[in-house]
Amino acid sequence: MSDTEWLAHRYDPGHDAFHFRRVGRTQRADVPFLTDLHLGEEESPVVLRRADCRTAAEGRSPPLHFLFHSAYCASTMLAQALDQPGVATSLSEPVLLNDMVGWRRRGASPRDHARVMDDALAMLGRGFTPDEAVIVKPSNIFNPLARGALMLRPEARAILLHAPLRDFLLSVARKGMWCRLWCRELLEGYLADGFVQLGFEARDYFRQSDLQVAAVGWLAQQQAFAALLAWAPGRIASLDSKVLTQNPSAAVAAAMDHLGLTGDPTSIAGHPAFARNSKSGAPFAAGERQRDLAEAEAAYGEEIAQVVGWAEAVADQAGIPLTLPAPLLTR
Repeated sequence: MSDTEWLAHRYDPGHDAFHFRRVGRTQRADVPFLTDLHLGEEESPVVLRRADCRTAAEGRSPPLHFLFHSAYCASTMLAQALDQPGVATSLSEPVLLNDMVGWRRRGASPRDHARVMDDALAMLGRGFTPDEAVIVKPSNIFNPLARGALMLRPEARAILLHAPLRDFLLSVARKGMWCRLWCRELLEGYLADGFVQLGFEARDYFRQSDLQVAAVGWLAQQQAFAALLAWAPGRIASLDSKVLTQNPSAAVAAAMDHLGLTGDPTSIAGHPAFARNSKSGAPFAAGERQRDLAEAEAAYGEEIAQVVGWAEAVADQAGIPLTLPAPLLTR
Protein backbone atom coordinates (compact mmCIF):
# COMPACT_ATOMS: atom_id res chain seq x y z
CA MET A 1 0.00 0.00 0.00
CA SER A 2 2.95 2.36 0.48
CA ASP A 3 4.26 1.62 -3.02
CA THR A 4 2.13 3.49 -5.58
CA GLU A 5 3.47 1.34 -8.42
CA TRP A 6 1.04 -1.32 -7.19
CA LEU A 7 -2.08 -0.27 -9.05
CA ALA A 8 -5.48 -1.29 -7.71
CA HIS A 9 -6.67 -3.00 -10.89
CA ARG A 10 -9.78 -5.08 -10.15
CA TYR A 11 -12.45 -5.61 -7.50
CA ASP A 12 -13.78 -9.08 -6.71
CA PRO A 13 -17.14 -8.72 -4.94
CA GLY A 14 -17.34 -12.45 -4.24
CA HIS A 15 -14.32 -12.24 -1.94
CA ASP A 16 -14.55 -8.50 -1.19
CA ALA A 17 -10.97 -8.09 -2.35
CA PHE A 18 -8.89 -5.81 -4.55
CA HIS A 19 -6.46 -7.17 -7.13
CA PHE A 20 -3.21 -5.25 -7.54
CA ARG A 21 -0.63 -5.32 -10.33
CA ARG A 22 2.66 -3.45 -10.56
CA VAL A 23 2.50 -0.64 -13.12
CA GLY A 24 5.22 1.99 -12.86
CA ARG A 25 4.89 5.60 -13.84
CA THR A 26 6.68 5.19 -17.15
CA GLN A 27 4.54 2.22 -18.14
CA ARG A 28 1.37 4.16 -17.26
CA ALA A 29 2.49 7.01 -19.49
CA ASP A 30 3.27 4.65 -22.38
CA VAL A 31 -0.26 3.22 -22.73
CA PRO A 32 -3.52 5.03 -23.54
CA PHE A 33 -5.63 3.03 -21.07
CA LEU A 34 -4.86 1.03 -17.92
CA THR A 35 -6.53 -2.09 -19.29
CA ASP A 36 -5.33 -5.65 -19.84
CA LEU A 37 -5.45 -5.02 -23.59
CA HIS A 38 -2.71 -2.41 -23.26
CA LEU A 39 -0.88 -3.58 -20.13
CA GLY A 40 -1.02 -7.29 -20.94
CA GLU A 41 -2.73 -9.98 -18.91
CA GLU A 42 -1.67 -10.22 -15.26
CA GLU A 43 -1.63 -13.91 -14.35
CA SER A 44 -0.50 -13.45 -10.74
CA PRO A 45 -2.12 -10.38 -9.22
CA VAL A 46 -1.64 -9.59 -5.55
CA VAL A 47 -5.05 -10.10 -3.91
CA LEU A 48 -5.78 -8.22 -0.68
CA ARG A 49 -8.92 -8.09 1.39
CA ARG A 50 -10.66 -4.74 1.14
CA ALA A 51 -10.73 -4.34 4.93
CA ASP A 52 -6.94 -4.74 5.10
CA CYS A 53 -6.46 -2.24 2.27
CA ARG A 54 -8.63 0.32 4.03
CA THR A 55 -6.61 0.04 7.24
CA ALA A 56 -3.29 0.32 5.41
CA ALA A 57 -4.45 3.37 3.41
CA GLU A 58 -5.53 5.42 6.42
CA GLY A 59 -3.81 8.79 6.56
CA ARG A 60 -2.87 8.77 2.86
CA SER A 61 -5.15 11.27 1.14
CA PRO A 62 -3.52 13.35 -1.60
CA PRO A 63 -5.84 15.55 -3.68
CA LEU A 64 -8.05 13.53 -6.04
CA HIS A 65 -9.79 15.04 -9.06
CA PHE A 66 -11.77 13.73 -12.04
CA LEU A 67 -11.75 14.13 -15.78
CA PHE A 68 -15.13 12.92 -17.05
CA HIS A 69 -15.65 12.76 -20.81
CA SER A 70 -18.09 11.75 -23.52
CA ALA A 71 -15.61 9.94 -25.84
CA TYR A 72 -13.69 10.99 -28.96
CA CYS A 73 -12.80 14.35 -27.42
CA ALA A 74 -9.01 14.13 -26.84
CA SER A 75 -9.50 13.16 -23.19
CA THR A 76 -6.51 10.81 -23.25
CA MET A 77 -4.27 13.62 -24.49
CA LEU A 78 -5.50 15.89 -21.70
CA ALA A 79 -4.96 13.22 -19.06
CA GLN A 80 -1.43 12.59 -20.33
CA ALA A 81 -0.64 16.31 -20.40
CA LEU A 82 -1.77 16.70 -16.79
CA ASP A 83 0.56 13.89 -15.73
CA GLN A 84 3.56 15.83 -14.45
CA PRO A 85 5.96 14.30 -11.88
CA GLY A 86 5.75 16.13 -8.57
CA VAL A 87 2.52 17.84 -9.62
CA ALA A 88 -0.01 15.18 -10.58
CA THR A 89 -0.31 11.62 -11.79
CA SER A 90 -3.08 10.59 -14.17
CA LEU A 91 -4.98 7.31 -14.28
CA SER A 92 -6.53 6.75 -17.68
CA GLU A 93 -9.63 4.53 -17.59
CA PRO A 94 -8.65 2.19 -14.74
CA VAL A 95 -10.47 -1.13 -14.92
CA LEU A 96 -11.29 -0.93 -11.21
CA LEU A 97 -13.92 1.72 -11.94
CA ASN A 98 -15.35 -0.39 -14.76
CA ASP A 99 -15.76 -3.13 -12.15
CA MET A 100 -17.72 -0.66 -10.03
CA VAL A 101 -20.07 -0.12 -12.98
CA GLY A 102 -20.48 -3.83 -13.64
CA TRP A 103 -21.12 -4.69 -10.01
CA ARG A 104 -23.79 -1.99 -9.74
CA ARG A 105 -25.52 -3.29 -12.88
CA ARG A 106 -25.52 -6.81 -11.43
CA GLY A 107 -27.53 -5.60 -8.44
CA ALA A 108 -25.13 -4.39 -5.74
CA SER A 109 -27.05 -2.61 -3.00
CA PRO A 110 -26.54 1.18 -2.99
CA ARG A 111 -25.12 1.11 0.54
CA ASP A 112 -22.60 -1.67 -0.16
CA HIS A 113 -21.68 -0.10 -3.48
CA ALA A 114 -20.99 3.28 -1.88
CA ARG A 115 -18.71 1.71 0.74
CA VAL A 116 -16.69 -0.18 -1.84
CA MET A 117 -16.57 2.84 -4.17
CA ASP A 118 -15.16 4.91 -1.32
CA ASP A 119 -12.40 2.37 -0.81
CA ALA A 120 -11.80 2.00 -4.55
CA LEU A 121 -11.24 5.76 -4.85
CA ALA A 122 -8.86 5.58 -1.89
CA MET A 123 -6.91 2.82 -3.66
CA LEU A 124 -6.68 4.86 -6.86
CA GLY A 125 -5.92 8.09 -5.03
CA ARG A 126 -2.39 7.12 -3.98
CA GLY A 127 0.03 9.60 -5.56
CA PHE A 128 3.70 8.88 -6.17
CA THR A 129 4.63 11.64 -3.71
CA PRO A 130 2.65 12.98 -0.72
CA ASP A 131 1.99 16.33 -2.42
CA GLU A 132 1.17 14.92 -5.86
CA ALA A 133 -2.49 15.12 -6.91
CA VAL A 134 -4.20 12.21 -8.65
CA ILE A 135 -6.30 12.85 -11.76
CA VAL A 136 -8.68 9.99 -12.55
CA LYS A 137 -10.10 9.78 -16.07
CA PRO A 138 -12.72 7.02 -15.96
CA SER A 139 -14.16 5.37 -19.03
CA ASN A 140 -17.33 7.12 -20.11
CA ILE A 141 -19.33 4.07 -19.05
CA PHE A 142 -18.70 5.43 -15.55
CA ASN A 143 -20.55 8.71 -16.20
CA PRO A 144 -23.78 7.52 -14.51
CA LEU A 145 -21.73 7.18 -11.30
CA ALA A 146 -19.96 10.55 -11.60
CA ARG A 147 -22.16 12.41 -9.14
CA GLY A 148 -21.83 9.64 -6.56
CA ALA A 149 -18.04 9.71 -6.85
CA LEU A 150 -18.02 13.48 -6.38
CA MET A 151 -20.26 13.15 -3.33
CA LEU A 152 -17.80 10.66 -1.82
CA ARG A 153 -14.96 13.13 -2.43
CA PRO A 154 -16.41 16.57 -1.62
CA GLU A 155 -12.98 18.18 -1.98
CA ALA A 156 -12.54 16.83 -5.52
CA ARG A 157 -12.92 19.03 -8.56
CA ALA A 158 -13.87 17.85 -12.05
CA ILE A 159 -13.61 18.75 -15.73
CA LEU A 160 -16.32 17.65 -18.16
CA LEU A 161 -14.67 17.21 -21.56
CA HIS A 162 -16.90 16.80 -24.60
CA ALA A 163 -16.75 17.03 -28.38
CA PRO A 164 -19.31 19.08 -30.31
CA LEU A 165 -22.10 16.86 -31.61
CA ARG A 166 -21.06 17.04 -35.27
CA ASP A 167 -17.42 16.29 -34.45
CA PHE A 168 -18.45 13.35 -32.28
CA LEU A 169 -20.58 11.87 -35.07
CA LEU A 170 -17.81 12.42 -37.61
CA SER A 171 -15.43 10.47 -35.36
CA VAL A 172 -17.92 7.63 -35.02
CA ALA A 173 -18.57 7.50 -38.75
CA ARG A 174 -14.95 7.45 -39.81
CA LYS A 175 -14.01 4.74 -37.29
CA GLY A 176 -16.34 2.28 -38.98
CA MET A 177 -18.49 -0.65 -37.99
CA TRP A 178 -16.85 -1.56 -34.68
CA CYS A 179 -17.21 1.97 -33.40
CA ARG A 180 -20.87 2.03 -34.38
CA LEU A 181 -21.37 -1.24 -32.51
CA TRP A 182 -19.58 0.24 -29.49
CA CYS A 183 -22.07 3.13 -29.53
CA ARG A 184 -24.93 0.64 -29.38
CA GLU A 185 -23.24 -1.20 -26.51
CA LEU A 186 -22.74 2.09 -24.67
CA LEU A 187 -26.41 2.99 -25.07
CA GLU A 188 -27.44 -0.48 -23.91
CA GLY A 189 -25.50 0.08 -20.69
CA TYR A 190 -26.85 3.58 -20.21
CA LEU A 191 -30.42 2.30 -20.60
CA ALA A 192 -29.73 -0.33 -17.93
CA ASP A 193 -28.39 2.43 -15.67
CA GLY A 194 -31.52 4.56 -16.15
CA PHE A 195 -29.20 7.23 -17.56
CA VAL A 196 -31.23 8.08 -20.69
CA GLN A 197 -34.13 10.48 -20.09
CA LEU A 198 -35.06 11.64 -23.59
CA GLY A 199 -38.67 10.49 -23.88
CA PHE A 200 -38.07 7.51 -26.18
CA GLU A 201 -39.72 4.14 -25.73
CA ALA A 202 -37.51 1.04 -25.74
CA ARG A 203 -38.74 -0.02 -29.19
CA ASP A 204 -37.76 3.34 -30.68
CA TYR A 205 -34.05 2.48 -30.57
CA PHE A 206 -34.56 -0.43 -32.97
CA ARG A 207 -35.78 2.07 -35.57
CA GLN A 208 -32.81 4.37 -35.25
CA SER A 209 -29.71 4.33 -37.44
CA ASP A 210 -26.25 3.76 -36.02
CA LEU A 211 -25.51 7.47 -35.98
CA GLN A 212 -28.85 8.26 -34.34
CA VAL A 213 -27.97 5.78 -31.59
CA ALA A 214 -24.58 7.47 -31.24
CA ALA A 215 -26.32 10.83 -30.99
CA VAL A 216 -28.66 9.51 -28.27
CA GLY A 217 -25.63 8.47 -26.22
CA TRP A 218 -24.06 11.90 -26.73
CA LEU A 219 -27.30 13.65 -25.72
CA ALA A 220 -27.64 11.54 -22.56
CA GLN A 221 -24.12 12.48 -21.52
CA GLN A 222 -24.64 16.13 -22.40
CA GLN A 223 -27.83 16.16 -20.32
CA ALA A 224 -26.02 14.63 -17.34
CA PHE A 225 -23.05 17.00 -17.69
CA ALA A 226 -25.37 20.02 -17.70
CA ALA A 227 -27.04 18.69 -14.54
CA LEU A 228 -23.65 18.23 -12.85
CA LEU A 229 -22.64 21.79 -13.68
CA ALA A 230 -25.87 23.10 -12.17
CA TRP A 231 -25.41 20.88 -9.11
CA ALA A 232 -21.86 21.95 -8.20
CA PRO A 233 -20.82 24.89 -10.41
CA GLY A 234 -17.86 25.92 -8.28
CA ARG A 235 -16.24 22.49 -8.41
CA ILE A 236 -16.91 21.56 -12.03
CA ALA A 237 -15.98 23.18 -15.35
CA SER A 238 -16.61 22.15 -18.94
CA LEU A 239 -14.16 21.96 -21.83
CA ASP A 240 -14.91 21.69 -25.54
CA SER A 241 -12.54 19.39 -27.46
CA LYS A 242 -12.21 21.95 -30.25
CA VAL A 243 -10.90 24.48 -27.74
CA LEU A 244 -8.53 21.86 -26.34
CA THR A 245 -7.09 20.78 -29.68
CA GLN A 246 -6.83 24.29 -31.12
CA ASN A 247 -4.92 25.67 -28.11
CA PRO A 248 -3.78 22.73 -25.97
CA SER A 249 -1.25 24.67 -23.90
CA ALA A 250 -3.81 27.25 -22.82
CA ALA A 251 -6.42 24.57 -22.15
CA VAL A 252 -4.06 22.50 -20.00
CA ALA A 253 -2.98 25.61 -18.10
CA ALA A 254 -6.64 26.44 -17.43
CA ALA A 255 -7.27 22.85 -16.34
CA MET A 256 -4.33 22.98 -13.94
CA ASP A 257 -5.64 26.21 -12.47
CA HIS A 258 -9.13 24.77 -12.03
CA LEU A 259 -7.78 21.62 -10.37
CA GLY A 260 -5.43 23.58 -8.14
CA LEU A 261 -2.27 22.01 -9.55
CA THR A 262 0.94 23.85 -8.71
CA GLY A 263 3.07 23.07 -11.76
CA ASP A 264 4.77 25.58 -14.03
CA PRO A 265 2.34 26.48 -16.85
CA THR A 266 5.22 27.76 -19.02
CA SER A 267 6.55 24.21 -19.40
CA ILE A 268 3.30 22.81 -20.79
CA ALA A 269 3.97 23.64 -24.45
CA GLY A 270 6.75 21.06 -24.66
CA HIS A 271 4.75 18.20 -23.14
CA PRO A 272 5.15 15.04 -25.27
CA ALA A 273 1.38 14.40 -25.19
CA PHE A 274 0.89 17.18 -27.75
CA ALA A 275 3.27 15.60 -30.26
CA ARG A 276 1.89 12.07 -30.49
CA ASN A 277 -1.30 10.21 -31.17
CA SER A 278 -2.61 9.47 -27.68
CA LYS A 279 -3.91 6.03 -28.69
CA SER A 280 -1.11 4.67 -30.88
CA GLY A 281 1.86 6.72 -29.68
CA ALA A 282 2.78 7.59 -33.28
CA PRO A 283 4.03 11.12 -34.01
CA PHE A 284 1.08 13.48 -34.23
CA ALA A 285 1.20 16.09 -36.99
CA ALA A 286 -0.31 19.50 -36.36
CA GLY A 287 -3.87 19.67 -37.68
CA GLU A 288 -4.14 15.88 -38.10
CA ARG A 289 -7.37 15.67 -36.10
CA GLN A 290 -8.94 18.46 -38.16
CA ARG A 291 -7.94 16.77 -41.42
CA ASP A 292 -9.43 13.47 -40.27
CA LEU A 293 -12.71 15.21 -39.47
CA ALA A 294 -12.69 16.99 -42.83
CA GLU A 295 -12.26 13.67 -44.66
CA ALA A 296 -15.13 12.18 -42.67
CA GLU A 297 -17.25 15.22 -43.51
CA ALA A 298 -16.65 14.62 -47.21
CA ALA A 299 -17.62 10.96 -46.91
CA TYR A 300 -20.52 11.11 -44.45
CA GLY A 301 -21.55 14.75 -44.36
CA GLU A 302 -25.06 14.31 -45.77
CA GLU A 303 -26.04 11.56 -43.33
CA ILE A 304 -24.51 13.43 -40.40
CA ALA A 305 -26.32 16.65 -41.29
CA GLN A 306 -29.63 14.79 -41.13
CA VAL A 307 -28.76 13.19 -37.78
CA VAL A 308 -27.53 16.49 -36.33
CA GLY A 309 -30.81 18.16 -37.30
CA TRP A 310 -32.76 15.33 -35.68
CA ALA A 311 -30.61 15.40 -32.52
CA GLU A 312 -30.93 19.17 -32.19
CA ALA A 313 -34.72 18.79 -32.22
CA VAL A 314 -34.50 16.12 -29.52
CA ALA A 315 -32.18 18.33 -27.46
CA ASP A 316 -34.52 21.28 -27.78
CA GLN A 317 -37.49 19.23 -26.64
CA ALA A 318 -35.54 17.79 -23.67
CA GLY A 319 -33.94 21.11 -22.70
CA ILE A 320 -30.37 19.89 -23.32
CA PRO A 321 -27.78 22.58 -24.11
CA LEU A 322 -25.67 21.77 -27.16
CA THR A 323 -22.93 23.97 -25.66
CA LEU A 324 -22.21 23.42 -21.99
CA PRO A 325 -21.96 26.33 -19.57
CA ALA A 326 -18.99 27.11 -17.25
CA PRO A 327 -16.24 26.64 -19.87
CA LEU A 328 -12.59 26.61 -18.85
CA LEU A 329 -11.82 28.49 -22.06
CA THR A 330 -13.91 29.90 -24.86
CA ARG A 331 -13.23 29.65 -28.60
